Parts: sequence; C-alpha cells; structure tokens
Amino acid sequence: MTGQLPRSAPKPPKRILVVDDEARMIGFIRMNLELEGFQVLEAHNGLEALEVIRTQLPDLVILDVMMPELDGFETLRILREFSNIPVIMLTAKGEEDDRVYGLELGADDYITKPFGPRELSSRVRAVLRRAEMPASTPETAILKIDDRLSVDFNRREVIVNGKHIKLRPTEYRLLYHLIENAGWTVPHEQLLAKVWGYEYRDEAHYVRLYINYLREKIEEDPSNPKYILTERGVGYRFVDFRHKGKEAEEADSSTSENNNAN
Repeated sequence: MTGQLPRSAPKPPKRILVVDDEARMIGFIRMNLELEGFQVLEAHNGLEALEVIRTQLPDLVILDVMMPELDGFETLRILREFSNIPVIMLTAKGEEDDRVYGLELGADDYITKPFGPRELSSRVRAVLRRAEMPASTPETAILKIDDRLSVDFNRREVIVNGKHIKLRPTEYRLLYHLIENAGWTVPHEQLLAKVWGYEYRDEAHYVRLYINYLREKIEEDPSNPKYILTERGVGYRFVDFRHKGKEAEEADSSTSENNNAN
C-alpha cells in the first residue's frame, strides 16, 4: 500500500546475566525475567561471569555476593577495571555493610534476599532506564565552570586541570541536575526522583554516596568541597559559577559547615 511508512524493526530483548552458585535462585530469576521479555544468560561463579561479560556483552548483570572462590565483591572489582556495565548486587537480608560496600565498589543497585518478582522487575528496569536515558544535553556541550573545571556533556566527562575523567551514567545524571540548578539547593527527594526514579525516593544514601563519588572526581579537596556544597538536612547545591563574585563569598563561609556534613 502506497503512502505507508516502513515499520521499524523491533528492538532485541535486553540481555541480563544472572550470576549465582545456587541453581534454584537462577531458575527463579530466569523465569520471572523471561516473563517480562528479557533474555537471560547465566553464570555460576565469578570467573565464569567475567568470561560471559567479555564474550556475550550482556546489558545488565545481577550478581550474588556470596559465592565460593571468587565472591561477588571481587568479581565486581575486576569487572570495573574494564567495563561500566550496570550491576545489581544480591545481598542477604539485614547485611547493610554488604550493600554499602557493593555500591562503593561500583554497583548500581542492590536487591535484598528474599525478594519478589515485582521488586526484581522494578529494579532491573530502573537501572536499565538510568543507563540508557541520559539527561538532556544543554546547547553548550562543553561548559566551563572555572579555570580548573569544565564539563563535556556530549562525552559525559569532566575536565579537571586539562585531564579528561569519565563519568558513570548515574554520576553524569546527578552532576547534570546539580549544574542545571546551580546556585539553588536541590532537595534529596528531587535528586532521587530525577536521577534514580520515583521509586527510590526513600533511598537517601544513594545521593550521599554518589555525591562523594563526584567530589572525589572534581574537587581539589573532597573534604572541603568548593563546587558541590551540602545544605544540611535539605540537599545539595552546585556553586553558582554564573555569578562568581557573590558565590565565592558564600562558598568560603560554607566551608566549615561542609567539613562535618558528610
């Protein structure tokens, strides 16, 4: 029939690698993810997982912490040396230290055992959404903050003293929203909704952790931040670089407050 536009080919299903030494857990996750339209790969230990990641390039990894030989933490540490693929850690109930440690090593999220199909699907889709949908790029792709710091929005990089530093997708989205509201305090809840999604509105520790990541990458002295300032009990504020004179005085006066904020 003339006048019809050609149909675009359907997108291939997202490939999820599930890494666990318990066959029953892999089977449970596989069944529920396949019902949601995902393609599931599996590995039964950390070494096997690293090989699957290198050769089959999954879109996301669900990685159990407790595995023999090479546990989930060590697997993640090695993985982050060559890949920024999104990772969700599986942790035991009540093991908060495991969750924090996993996030510090570069995990994007965690699921606490036991969990149901709805939580599994929600976490997987949220992490994929963050990885695939970058924040809008401003008209000026490279934004100069000052003589020391610039941000390249096209490449998702910060440039510190002429050195290009790559940002992970979540770090980029967080920095973008802070810079977009430079000079204004952005509440924790707003950052969580914009960067992680509405379902993460009660997960304030994500914001604190990723703020620390960004400070380590862009601040000259992360313990005395000059760019990302803490408004205690409310949220965070990126220095108003568009009005440098006024903001410089405010940043100096805020230094002592920020020393103990995190």
